[in-house]
Amino acid sequence: MKVRVNWLKNTAFEAETESGHKIIMDGSPDVGGENRGPRPMETVLAGTGACSAIDVMLILKKARQAVSDCVVDVIAGRAETDPKVFTRIHFHYVVTGTALDAAKVGRAIQLSADVYCSASAMLAKTALVTHDFEIIEET
Repeated sequence: MKVRVNWLKNTAFEAETESGHKIIMDGSPDVGGENRGPRPMETVLAGTGACSAIDVMLILKKARQAVSDCVVDVIAGRAETDPKVFTRIHFHYVVTGTALDAAKVGRAIQLSADVYCSASAMLAKTALVTHDFEIIEET
């Protein structure tokens, strides 16, 4: 895997991924940023949430669950001193569908956490990672 990060201006950078996608990231205004994009640590958190959500959706699809939507709210705390690593991360999944089996949803989330999501596995080296979920029955 390869990513190239190019400086744009001040604290703004554009990352181009090996797959050809671009992300603009910027520092906060208090360090000279112009708010041109998310902070780098926000993208780490977003990528981790997406990594796990993809796992959960693929597992639920294999389990033949009728999922129509999946939202993951990821809330993190960071150390107060440098390096300001994540110290706690909580994933709250809201899974919507028809006749979803709560045990299968919980198992999909656990499999993502324990086996498949490499991003959350890396972050778990410094952070306490927790999960919960709710199911919304589609009418």
